[in-house]
Amino acid sequence: MKDMLVQVEPLIPALRRYARALLRNRANADDLVQDCLERAVSRWHQRRDGSVRAWLFTILHNLAADQFRQASSRGRHVPIEEAGEGEFRGAAAQEHRLMYQDVLDKLAKLPGEQRTVLLLVAVEDLSYAEAAKVLNVPIGTVMSRLSRARERLQQELDGVADAPGNVVTMRRLT
Repeated sequence: MKDMLVQVEPLIPALRRYARALLRNRANADDLVQDCLERAVSRWHQRRDGSVRAWLFTILHNLAADQFRQASSRGRHVPIEEAGEGEFRGAAAQEHRLMYQDVLDKLAKLPGEQRTVLLLVAVEDLSYAEAAKVLNVPIGTVMSRLSRARERLQQELDGVADAPGNVVTMRRLT
């Protein structure tokens, strides 16, 4: 048990970061990490040799995917009593907060497969091999998704993502 705690405890902040990036809700992300840790503890004996980090991220990713599937069939419900003032007011006026929110919004526009790979590799610093193991896809798939995600995010940030690719604007000569 002590060995497990020594291996798992340092990974909790990274799991929370990844969960928050996926869910964009602090409380739900903390619940997801809690579920992940409970599952890891109860199934520690089933763990294969390899990276504990990759194993935990795999559990977290699969739990999040389950939640997304359930939420898509139910829709989002927030009781008025639980909604904070932030649910009803506009975005903060501070420029850095607006830019941060803009990046999160652009990140949310990425297809789920690309967003997940980008978060695992760029934010959580997993290797391509570890990300491939977490997502249960070949390394080449991770590399191509990451490349497309970076390109698409850059286009979103530059404001050219919705522009048609090969359309030439015409101008009038008179």
